Amino acid sequence: MKHIHAELIKAWADGAKIEARYLKASGWTDWRLEDGGFIWYDIGAEYRIKPEPKPDVVRYTAIGLDYADDASERKFPTDNLKLTFDGETGKLKIAEVIK
Repeated sequence: MKHIHAELIKAWADGAKIEARYLKASGWTDWRLEDGGFIWYDIGAEYRIKPEPKPDVVRYTAIGLDYADDASERKFPTDNLKLTFDGETGKLKIAEVIK
């Protein structure tokens, strides 16, 4: 009989980074990276290959006293702001004034 986590175990054996979360009385724990010395529980645990981080998102826009343009992925000659958002959280990381 095939182990319930056979595909993940094979991926781990081939070098994939595995994350796990466990069911506690208060609910599921956060995903955490496992070092490899863990037990593959059939119940009360979930496993996954660690996902690749999402890249940051950059938007350009023009802001002035009398106007504000929509943000765009492309930079236009009138743009004076470059905004960088965290790809994972969507929160603003960097706001740069550009010329």
